[in-house]
Parts: sequence; structure tokens; C-alpha cells
Amino acid sequence: MKTDKNTEQILSELESHGFEAYMVGGCVRDSIMGREYNDIDITTNALPEQIIEVFSSYKVVPTGIKHGTVTVLCGGTPFEITTYRIDGKYTDHRRPDNVEFTSDITADLARRDFTINAVAMDRNGCLVDPFDGISDMKAGIIRCVGDPEKRFSEDALRIMRAVRFASQLGFAIDDDTAKAVHDMKDLLQNISNERIRDELDKLVCGKNCADVLMGYSDVITAVIPEFKPSIGLDQRSPYHKYTVWEHIVRAVGFAPENDVKLRRTLLFHDIGKPACMKLDETGRGHFKQHDRVGAEITEKVMKRLRYDTKSISYATALIANHSKKLRNRADVKKMMYRIGEELFFALIEMKKCDNSAKNEFVLDENIFFDRLAETGREIIAGNECRSLRGLAVNGSELSAIGLKGAEIGEMQHKLLELVIEDALPNEKNALLEYAEQEYTK
Repeated sequence: MKTDKNTEQILSELESHGFEAYMVGGCVRDSIMGREYNDIDITTNALPEQIIEVFSSYKVVPTGIKHGTVTVLCGGTPFEITTYRIDGKYTDHRRPDNVEFTSDITADLARRDFTINAVAMDRNGCLVDPFDGISDMKAGIIRCVGDPEKRFSEDALRIMRAVRFASQLGFAIDDDTAKAVHDMKDLLQNISNERIRDELDKLVCGKNCADVLMGYSDVITAVIPEFKPSIGLDQRSPYHKYTVWEHIVRAVGFAPENDVKLRRTLLFHDIGKPACMKLDETGRGHFKQHDRVGAEITEKVMKRLRYDTKSISYATALIANHSKKLRNRADVKKMMYRIGEELFFALIEMKKCDNSAKNEFVLDENIFFDRLAETGREIIAGNECRSLRGLAVNGSELSAIGLKGAEIGEMQHKLLELVIEDALPNEKNALLEYAEQEYTK
């Protein structure tokens, strides 16, 4: 691991004052595995007040001094520097009631969640790996440091972190750790919705998310119980080869890994199906209105998980429209008007991912969806009318021929529909003539 100059400076300052100093946790793990990393955490045997003294000429913020953490700004980069410590009891399953500082790096590493995160490295590249984290990295294993039940009792978020790392890294969870994940999932009720939300977003963007979501669906339903009816539900449809839940997670897996908005939307896209399922006389399943119901459930869940308004609007707009039929150019324009251009193209990608998780014959429709996307691009390039703003007449002009109040809005929408369907040209005289004829009937 080659340290940048700012990290080198931080480590050197501590060492030059007679202290040990190591990079630790995710930055070391990702460096060893050849992955990109951003945050660099530093651990040292210097006490908090000694850290502050060492960096007296720097901007220092005692961010978590009670737990031994001091933030130092170096070259514009904030570094969290934490004293080696042993954690006390975790009575709330979230954070230690108290900490005890120690001079032993191994004792500090022993309190960490997983072996792959319990490796430290000094500025010369020398490693401290008392729990064989590097071996687990090579073997592709997520394993708790010590007793899994103890680790998860201390901080229940580690249960979500275990499945998140399995998804992101493509690792398997060690048998003992996996058993504790399943057995202790209900402790996640003690964790804040914001922390659950952040782990969920990282999980769904992992390269192995589909397998993890299938294998640990009970962890997901522990935090989003609205998914429970989807688990194992046979859709009884010629279009589908998977249960509702497996269809959902396979669809997520077909979206680009770095597109968190689309993957998140796909996770929720069929959450309304169980509530809407009806069997006809042949035993075939139908799901009328599941898009509308799914959007309503999604809004409720996302609000509970403290997603921002923009993220909620994005997901619910797509879910509410993902079953709408798009057959031609006019339908493309209408959908662009309904949800906007950005969401229209996202909707096309969503429909393709949705189809990719159905029976093979449905995939033929994806070629048609690609054509619709191309049609959308042509409409934009040609500046074809697809909104009230693009109409060749405005409200004032309609008012001038006698329309009032709500009549103006109603006529504008009627004119837009006729223009979109090519029943009228988007020309001022033609539109005003039609409006006047309708008004004087």
C-alpha cells in the first residue's frame, strides 16, 4: 500500500514523537485487495490529549474524544486518529457504554467486526494481522473476529455489514458468522433507520447482491417486513419463472452496479404484488394495480428509512409507471410529459431489467424498448412538442378567445393530447381555431 503524502505526514508526525501509528480497517483491506478506497483511518498508542499535542500546529477537532477519536486536517484532508482501545459493554447494541485505552495494537484489533477489517499497516507497509484477515481475504470469507454472537450483540449493524460486504466483495460468509446473522437479525430493530438505509444502498450495488438477497432474505425482512409476503410467492404466470422475491432480486442484479437509484427502485418495484394477486378460473395469477400499490408501499418504507424527498420521488414515479404499456411515438411523448425525460429513459432501463428476470421469451421485448429509447432521443433532438410548455398557444391566448379559469387548463391538456397524437399540428392558428370551435359549441 503506497501512502499519499498527507497520510505519510500524519504517520510520520506520530512516529517522530515516539508513538506507534497504523492505517487500519477498510483502507488496508481495500489496498491489499487492489480496490479503490477513500477514507483513511489511523490508530495509535498516543492518548487523545497526546494526539492533540502532536498536531498542535494543525487544525484539530476533538470529534469523538470520549471514545479516543481526534480529527486532524492535513493538506485539506481530514484524518480520524483513534487511540488503541478496548470497548466496554454495549447495552444498546449500538455503541460502547465506555472505552478503555490500551497500548496493545492486538487488543485494539480484537474489538473490530470482521477479520478482513482487523488488519493494520504502518507507513513502511509492515502488517499486523493477528486474526488471519489476509488469509480470509484470499479465501473470500467474511468471518467475525472472535465470537460472532458477541460481535453482533455489541453492534447489531454488523449484521447488515456482514451481508453488505458479502454482496460488495463477492465473499461467502463463514458458517458460524452466517448462523449468528440469521439467529440475531432481530437485533437490527435497535439500529437507526439512517444506518440501515446506508447499508442497504451499498448492499444492492454489490456485484453479488442477487445471491446475497436470496440467501439472507430474512435479514432484509427484519428491517423491511413489507417484503415478507413476497418470499416464496409463486406468481402462477406464463411470463415468470421465479417467485416474486427471486424475480425482484434477479431484476436488481441486471441493473448497472453503480446505478444506486435504479437498483434501489428495482428492489421495491414489485413489493405491491402480493397485496394485488388474484387467481383467475384457470389458476393463473394477475396483479392489477400492483404498480400503484407498490409505489404507495415504497413511499411509506423509504420515508421510514429517512430517504430524501428527491430519492423517494424518483423511485415511486418509476414504480407507479413500470407496468404502463408503451406502444408508439405518442405513448413515448405522453410518458415524457408524465414523468420527465430523465425518468423516461430510466423507465426504459427498468423495464429491460424487469424483463431480464422473467421467462426467456419475454426478452424479445427488450429490442422494442431499445427502439422506444431511440424514439425518445429523436423526439428531444427534433424538439417535438411533448409538454404544455411546448404548445404553440399559451393561456393568455386562450383567454383572449373567451376561455376562463379551469377551462383554460382543460383546453391546454386537450390540445396537447391532440398534438402528441398528431391529430392537430402544433401551430398557433390551427390550435386557436380548434379551441374556439370547441368553446362555441
